[in-house]
Amino acid sequence: MSDFTSNFWPVFITAATLIGIAACLVLLYVTSKTRVDTSHTDDGSTGHVWDGDLREMNNPLPLWWVGLFVISVIFALAYLFLYPGLGRYAGSLGWSETGQYDAEVKGIDAATAPVYAAFAAMPFAQLARDPKAQAIGERLYMNNCAQCHASDARGSKGFPNLTDSDWLHGGTPEKIIETITLGRVGQMPPMAAAVGSPQDVKNVANYVMSLSGSPHDSLSAALGKPKFVVCAACHGADGKGNTAIGAPNLADNIWLHGYGVNAITEMVNKGKINQMPAHGNRLTEAQIRVLASYVWAFSNHGDAGAVSP
Repeated sequence: MSDFTSNFWPVFITAATLIGIAACLVLLYVTSKTRVDTSHTDDGSTGHVWDGDLREMNNPLPLWWVGLFVISVIFALAYLFLYPGLGRYAGSLGWSETGQYDAEVKGIDAATAPVYAAFAAMPFAQLARDPKAQAIGERLYMNNCAQCHASDARGSKGFPNLTDSDWLHGGTPEKIIETITLGRVGQMPPMAAAVGSPQDVKNVANYVMSLSGSPHDSLSAALGKPKFVVCAACHGADGKGNTAIGAPNLADNIWLHGYGVNAITEMVNKGKINQMPAHGNRLTEAQIRVLASYVWAFSNHGDAGAVSP
């Protein structure tokens, strides 16, 4: 890694670039001054003949070609002076890809601000039913959320279903906006050592399955119930989770990381870390509110209750 953070490579790139340009000029000068002896031929050629009649002449380079070559060199030097291209030199104009991207984003945000301003005064439930707002929300969702939660928002293993009203951190508009803005990090540490023996872990897994009425071994579940106290610190004594810390509800038969005793046993043994990236630095507050209304509408069809913000 030190090879990429030292000054060697920037200096190397700068030197190679400038030496290459200088070498082109030197080559042009040397070839323009070099003369081949053609006194031994009558036609002014060098005497080299290929394919019977293809002769190598010693004519000077055309002036138009030399002019274009010199202009190209001047253009290259001007470009390297104005824009980054020589190691760590940032260019006299201070241009950068990120700077141009930020400027374009600001321009787009300014152009679309009047559109989002029309939605700012709408109550959240009304916003979730507004066709124009939802059309924009759909595009925001497809560009920023569908990669993980799928185009139909039903998610997949490890990625929450947004249509089933089962929310790890709460499904209120405020919580959805908070989740989109700040992102989430879900972490369950490996708990096998705290639970006990491998058989204890399997018993706990059966007890967890029993909470939702899923198929399980009743004897193992009974033995695992006392051990569940280790899990209750996060998931609650009844296993119904805790939205304050994002602990899943284990009693609703909705399984984020897999279903069955084996999947739960693996979870207890190995733990799990999930992360949803923050979008507050990518989307404006108005965009996040519209996107949140689109997501909220998945599990609140026809809900016209008094919901804010």
